[in-house]
Amino acid sequence: MTAPRKIKVLVVDDSALVRQTLSEILGSDPAFEVVGTANDPIIAKSKIRANRPDVITLDIEMPRMDGLSFLQEIMANDPIPVVVCSSLTGDNSETAIGALESGAREIITKPKFGARRFLEESRVQVCDAVKAAHAARGARSGALAVAPKLDADVILAKASARSMYETTEKVIVVGASTGGTEALRELLGDMPLDCPGIVIVQHMPEHFTRAFAQRLNELCRISVKEAADNDAVIRGRALIAPGNRHTLVKRSGARYYVEIRDGPLVSRHRPSVDVLFRSTARYAGRNAVGVIMTGMGDDGARGIREMKEQGAATIAQDERTCVVFGMPKEAINLGAIDRVVPLEHLASAALNAC
Repeated sequence: MTAPRKIKVLVVDDSALVRQTLSEILGSDPAFEVVGTANDPIIAKSKIRANRPDVITLDIEMPRMDGLSFLQEIMANDPIPVVVCSSLTGDNSETAIGALESGAREIITKPKFGARRFLEESRVQVCDAVKAAHAARGARSGALAVAPKLDADVILAKASARSMYETTEKVIVVGASTGGTEALRELLGDMPLDCPGIVIVQHMPEHFTRAFAQRLNELCRISVKEAADNDAVIRGRALIAPGNRHTLVKRSGARYYVEIRDGPLVSRHRPSVDVLFRSTARYAGRNAVGVIMTGMGDDGARGIREMKEQGAATIAQDERTCVVFGMPKEAINLGAIDRVVPLEHLASAALNAC
């Protein structure tokens, strides 16, 4: 039996100590092969051409070219999953949000001092972050075998009948990934104070969703917060699913609320857009509007189709305004979308569908 191909990793960091430590940590895991190291992005470019890696670990502060600019160049020209490993990416850091906006799959925040000890003590975290970044791109022909791609059945069974009757209260649910942080700022910034309650899954690592929600709350007229279990879905407020937890829309009488739940990855994500959309299909049905936005992969496509089947209005962001057209494209290909509109018209389209 042929052994699975190893995940090829390129380590990019201006610290020789960090390059050595990361190489030793990854090299100790049989899943990885460290195919090279580079002390700046210019050298990294030549190493990528010589032996294209499956994943790149990337520092932010480096000579000749900063890591964020290099990350943006990678995503624009030849997307490769990137794990940012930097001392500048604390939980409330603008740099962390910028890295996620630019397409980083995972973030590891190393301390300004004692990085070697931290990385050695965080061996499992480092290896898991690189594996997650690789798995998120989806399996390619001949690629390393990854865990089975689970669907929303592992969290919530699909509804077998038409959802409940229509009410006067509406719910807008939104799914986004790569490019979504800036797109959501524009979408929510266009929402009026009396808009229907909004629940959002934005693919983002644990601990960063709270800072992201706080940032949006400062920029938007409506209130924005990281969702907590049993939060009510109310007019004039958007709830952001917390990183590493699934978020479901539920209903009690005329009241909509969210349930925050642990569980396996769905469509290789936690939180998963498919889980949010399926729960909305079941508990809100025709009282909901689904919006699928910029992002890589297909998370949300099947869920928004279920919403449409239950009578919800469904909207996708158009290709021109998407950073990555993957998620909307998959939903459109499934016949799940009523309207395709540019980002600048998403808010009005969602409100008009309510």
